Amino acid sequence: MRIVVVGGTGLIGKQVIAHLTGAGHEAVAAAPSTGVDTVTGKGVDAALAGADVVVDVSNSPSFADEDVLRFFTTSTRTLLDAERRAGVRHHVVLSIVGADRNPASGYLRAKVAQEELVHGGGVPWSVVRATQFFEFGPRIADGATVDGAVRLPPVAFQPVASADVARFVAEAAAAEPGGGTVDVAGPQRVRFDEFIRGVLAAGGDDREVVADPAAPYFGAVLVEDSIVPQGEARIGAVTWADFAAARPAA
Repeated sequence: MRIVVVGGTGLIGKQVIAHLTGAGHEAVAAAPSTGVDTVTGKGVDAALAGADVVVDVSNSPSFADEDVLRFFTTSTRTLLDAERRAGVRHHVVLSIVGADRNPASGYLRAKVAQEELVHGGGVPWSVVRATQFFEFGPRIADGATVDGAVRLPPVAFQPVASADVARFVAEAAAAEPGGGTVDVAGPQRVRFDEFIRGVLAAGGDDREVVADPAAPYFGAVLVEDSIVPQGEARIGAVTWADFAAARPAA
């Protein structure tokens, strides 16, 4: 199959392409750096010509509420319109576990809006929702730092390796469209603040991590199971210990 991976030059996209290519598919990246802009529409029709499947793992360059909503809705409409013209048979999109349970978050509202467009877009679809990536631990800490301390809610957290997410996305792309949503998470459920405390310690970062139930995450105040799977989920193989051991020494 010819599979176009939108956002294929990023963390997840590169790994998805590697999985698909290894399985014998023709997988190509579509991104601004390859001449494809899904916001303006530049290069989209040419990129999707002959495609059987489109995988969307792109992300907004800005996380401001209005910007991220505009990006995901505009980009998704552009893709779906082009897919209908090209006769694409399957649209796969990467989203976030708990997006629909945290409407106070502008970013997560935008992901829900994206999913809703996919549901009604006229192209058979699959949605893969993932928990937070191991790789983003330091970035999460930076975003939660107030006056030198990292403030995070002591709620359930089940992070996953990007390698596992990419594998699940590639498997969805190679399969028939299911018209459903699957949650993807890591093998261990921990407390959010405790996990980030361990991430910082492993990196030699001495910032204090404060367990604060009122601390927002992407604008939302979380409850115990806000950002973890509540039902069935596909579970990754890579543990945090595996991931940390495989990282290059700083």
